[in-house]
Amino acid sequence: MPDQKFSVGNVSGYPLNRFSIAPMLDWTDRHCRYFHRLLTRNTLLYTEMVTTGAILFGKGDYLQYSADEHPIALQLGGSDPDALAKCARIAEERGYDEINLNVGCPSDRVQNGRFGACLMASSPLVADCVAAMRAEVSIPVTVKSRIGIDDLDSYEFLLDFIETVKQSGCDTFIVHARKAWLSGLSPKENRDIPPLDYERVYQLKRDYPQLTIAINGGITDLAQIKEHLLHVDGVMVGREAYQNPYMLAHIDAELFADHHAISSRHDIIMQMLPYIEQHLQSGGYLSHITRHMLGLFQGVPGARAWRRYLSENATRKGAGTEVLLAALGHVQECDLAD
Repeated sequence: MPDQKFSVGNVSGYPLNRFSIAPMLDWTDRHCRYFHRLLTRNTLLYTEMVTTGAILFGKGDYLQYSADEHPIALQLGGSDPDALAKCARIAEERGYDEINLNVGCPSDRVQNGRFGACLMASSPLVADCVAAMRAEVSIPVTVKSRIGIDDLDSYEFLLDFIETVKQSGCDTFIVHARKAWLSGLSPKENRDIPPLDYERVYQLKRDYPQLTIAINGGITDLAQIKEHLLHVDGVMVGREAYQNPYMLAHIDAELFADHHAISSRHDIIMQMLPYIEQHLQSGGYLSHITRHMLGLFQGVPGARAWRRYLSENATRKGAGTEVLLAALGHVQECDLAD
């Protein structure tokens, strides 16, 4: 399958969504994304899902990010076309590289707001939402969905959803290869219990070769990523990228032909120190950032001691970078090829 080139935001010229890190609530905040960007230049980073209400009526700045995070996509939660269009316009003005509509989250709270996975049963509304956003912005507007919901889980249902939404001009879909149960399972259970069906997503790409199809769900290593890329255009990884972030250090070379020098884990920590100091000086807490770094030494001798020391000390009043450096003393660097 030939690689399409995309000129916005990334270093190597490959498509923005060739490899991405999933939007994960309470995980992929701006501190997490800054940390991940030190590990990979080209990976598309997603925000946590941000609701239209938070952006339009909230008191905080829910769109804050560092310029170093590019390429970066905003995932929006909502079902009102006008509100989504306003938020998309604000996001483009703030410099985001992509807008993504959440049509995959199955939580009760999201359903009560009438957005997330329940919208798969309302494909004309999703199409209206996408059309409204596309009319306001020039950056890509994409959709992240499941393969189905509840008993609406046939391939024909998925085809109808894609066919309807693509009429809005949407040409990029990120598909979590599990259906979602909207009742009876927690969001966590919905990430594990419904069986994966990668072949269904592959078939979607065969049936719609003109669309950009990325796959998500249960992907844990580089070999799996490369296998998926034989069948679809992009791969999105979630929990593995968060819990074992150093896997990202080899992504640029292996997936984007960007053969820059790879920083060691120790180097990454040193590169984080100025960012952490700035956050502390602005009144933030060390744990806001270090909680995202607990998995950095996954598989390295001393990793458990590293996690324990940070977990016990980073939350203490007045904790500073000396805590991070002390935690570093519990681990030893391994070969970069590991």
